[in-house]
Amino acid sequence: MGAILSHLRRAVPIWQKDNALSPGRLLKQDLKKLRRRYVSDWTLFNQQVFASAIYVFFTNLLPGITFASDLYVLTGKQWGTMEVVLSTGLCGVVFALFSIQPLTILGVTGPFSILAENIYSLCVNKFEIPFLQFMAWSLIHCAWMHYMLAVFNAHDWTMRYVTTFSAEIFSLLNSIIYFHKAIQELQRAHQQLSFAGFLYSILGALGTLLVAVFLSTAERWKPLFHRYVRLGVREYAAAISIIIFVGLPHIGQLSTLDRVTLPVSTSFRPTDPARPGFYVKFWELPVAWIFAAMIPGVIITVLFFFDHEISSIICTVDRYGTKKPGGFAWDIVLLGTTTALSGILGIPPANGLLPQAPLHSESLLHDVSEEIDVQSDGSGGRTETKVVSRVYEQRWSAFLHAGGVLCFVSPPFMHVLGLTPTSVLAGLFLFMGEQSLSVNPVLYRFLRMLTAPSELPPLPEGILGYRSIHGYTATQIIVTVVIFIVTLTVAGPAFPVIIAALVPGRLLVMNRIWNRETLRYVDAWACRAGTPEDDEDAKLNLPLSHRRPQDIDKDE
Repeated sequence: MGAILSHLRRAVPIWQKDNALSPGRLLKQDLKKLRRRYVSDWTLFNQQVFASAIYVFFTNLLPGITFASDLYVLTGKQWGTMEVVLSTGLCGVVFALFSIQPLTILGVTGPFSILAENIYSLCVNKFEIPFLQFMAWSLIHCAWMHYMLAVFNAHDWTMRYVTTFSAEIFSLLNSIIYFHKAIQELQRAHQQLSFAGFLYSILGALGTLLVAVFLSTAERWKPLFHRYVRLGVREYAAAISIIIFVGLPHIGQLSTLDRVTLPVSTSFRPTDPARPGFYVKFWELPVAWIFAAMIPGVIITVLFFFDHEISSIICTVDRYGTKKPGGFAWDIVLLGTTTALSGILGIPPANGLLPQAPLHSESLLHDVSEEIDVQSDGSGGRTETKVVSRVYEQRWSAFLHAGGVLCFVSPPFMHVLGLTPTSVLAGLFLFMGEQSLSVNPVLYRFLRMLTAPSELPPLPEGILGYRSIHGYTATQIIVTVVIFIVTLTVAGPAFPVIIAALVPGRLLVMNRIWNRETLRYVDAWACRAGTPEDDEDAKLNLPLSHRRPQDIDKDE
C-alpha cells in the first residue's frame, strides 16, 4: 500500500498547475496572448499587406481548385470546386478573425485529398456505405480529438520532440504531391484534347511556371525600373503569370484550339446534383459505422495536428522576426471546430497549408532599423543601429484573401473560374512545388551530393567528412519517396501515421547510425532552440565540444 501511495504522489504533480498534463494550461495562456495582441492586429494596413493578400489569394485558391478537379473525379462528384472554395473561404475567415496566429494560411491540402480519395474508394467499393455520412462522422470524431489534444497540452509533449528531420520530409512530400498533381492534370488533358491542344497545354503549364519564377526575381533586376516597380512585380508575380496564360488562349488562332477548363457549378449548390443542400444527414449512418469512423478520425487528426502545427512553426521561424505572442492550443480548438463544421456541411475540411503559410510570411517581410545595445570592454555600453528583417504581423492579409476566396462561391465569380484552363492550374502547381522545394534544406544538401569534394565548404570539428551528411540526406529522400508511394496504394490512408512515427525514430534510432556532431549539424528542434544532442549534453553537464571517441568512429 505504501508503494502505491508513493507512486501516486510522484504521478500527481504532472496534473498540477504549470506541468505537462495540467488540463487547459496552454489554452489559458493562448487566450491571454490573444487578448494582448488582437486590437493591434487590426491597426496595421499598407500596400505590402494588400499585395500579400492578393498573392496568397492566387496561391491558395488556384491550387485548391486543382485539388477540387482531382476530388471531382476521384470522389464520384461528391466534392468539387464549390465545396473546396466554400471550405477554403469559410475556414480562412474563421481563422483570420479568431486564431492566435493569423500568419497561418488554411486550405484543402494535397495530403488530405489523397486521404479522402482513398476513404471514398473504401466506402464505395468495399463497405458500400454513403461516403459523405461516413466522412462527416470521421470529422466529428476529429473535433473532439482536437479538443482533447488542446486541453491536455499536446503541443508540449508532442511537437517539442519534432525535429527538422521530420519537418523537412513533410515539406518535401508536399512538393512531390504538387508536382504529381501537375502531371495528373496534363495526363487528363492528353485524354481529352487533340494533339495540338495537348501540346499547347504543356506550353501553357510550363509558361505559367517560368513566367511566375522569372517575375518573382524582379527585386534582383537592379538597375532596371524603380525599386517600387520591382517590388510590385515580385509581389504580384504569380497573379500576373496566371492572368497572362488565362487570357492567351483567347487571342488569334490560339482561340481555335480545344482546351479543358475547370468544371464549376452554375449556382450556389453542391456539385453533386443529387444533394439537396449543404448539409449531411450524418445521423442516418448505422451505429457500427459511426464507431468505425473513429479509425479514419484518428488518422485525419494525426495529419491535421502535425500539418497545422508545422505550418504555424515554419511561418514564424527566426528569419521572419515575429515579435507578437503566438500559440498553438487555441488554434487546435478552432481547427477541430471548423473540421466538424465541414463534415456536417459536406465539404472538405481545411487546415494549415505548406508552402502557402511560409510564403505568406515571406510576402510580408520588410527591413526595419532597430537600435540594439552593445556591450563594450569599458565601463559602459553603446547603442548601434542595425537593419533587421521582420514581417508585418496583422490579420488583414489573411482576412482579405479568405474573404476574396469566399466571394467566388457566387455564380458570377464561379463563371470566371470556369474560364481557367487546367493547364494554367498545372503550371501553378509546378510553381508551388518549386517554391516549396527551393526553401527546403534537403535540396541544398542534395546538390552538395553532386558537388566535387574539392568544392565543398569545410565542416565543423568532429565531422570527418560529407559521407555521413550525404547518407542522412539520402535517407530523408528515400523515406519521402516511400511515403509518397504508400499514398498511391490501398494503404494510403495510413501515411500520416508513418510521418508521426518518424519523430520517435529520429530520437531513438538515428543516434545509433550517425554520430552526435553530424546530427547536431544537420538537425535541430523544429519549434525551439537547440538540438536533441544539446539537450543530452546539458543533462550530462557536458560542453558542446565534448564528444565520445565511439561517436566519431561512426563516420569512419
